[in-house]
Amino acid sequence: MDVLNSRILLHPRDPEVTTAFYRDTLGLAIYREFPGGTVFFAGGGLVEIVGRASTGPSEAMALWLQVRDLPAELATLRERGVEPERDARREPWGLDEAWLRDPDGVRIVLVQVPSDHPLRTDVRPAAG
Repeated sequence: MDVLNSRILLHPRDPEVTTAFYRDTLGLAIYREFPGGTVFFAGGGLVEIVGRASTGPSEAMALWLQVRDLPAELATLRERGVEPERDARREPWGLDEAWLRDPDGVRIVLVQVPSDHPLRTDVRPAAG
């Protein structure tokens, strides 16, 4: 498989409210807009708000967003009226995570990789 691009599609109950949440509350930059939808940058991927749904998301679904400074992002979100569902804490696997929900109940996991975490370790052999 030769993947050129990827995105997650969210079908909200109220597209205007959900689009405003991702644009104004989370502060994601817009990649493009089209009649009936908005696509946002989300690091190396995209989040597309499109269409309309009559039901909420599955509890099994989560949007995972890695951030550089979790405490700063949480402070900004609180200023914008968002209280996390679960405040930041270190998980058993060593990542710092906080959880919040979008207007439709999609769980958003904000993640910071600590500086001493193995994900930040350069595993390449030393030059020699």
